[in-house]
Amino acid sequence: MPSFRVNVIIENKPEISDPEGDTILHDLILKGNHASVKKVRSGKMLKFEIEAKNKKLAEKTILDLCNEFRIYNPLVSRVTVESFDT
Repeated sequence: MPSFRVNVIIENKPEISDPEGDTILHDLILKGNHASVKKVRSGKMLKFEIEAKNKKLAEKTILDLCNEFRIYNPLVSRVTVESFDT
């Protein structure tokens, strides 16, 4: 059975504040003189390796696991799933 790498990227929805991103932005501007940077959003990425019949099934299985184990809060988080052949 083929193996896939599935990345799950979790970040706050655009309308939800991102204190970590704001702190990084302020540090860039104050300490590094990088005034051209206008916005920073932080997030986290989980990397899975899974055997599945195809990419679509691999993504669905991982997303179902993330939902089952409440790895993210769907009210405030936006989730992006990417899969790659290994």
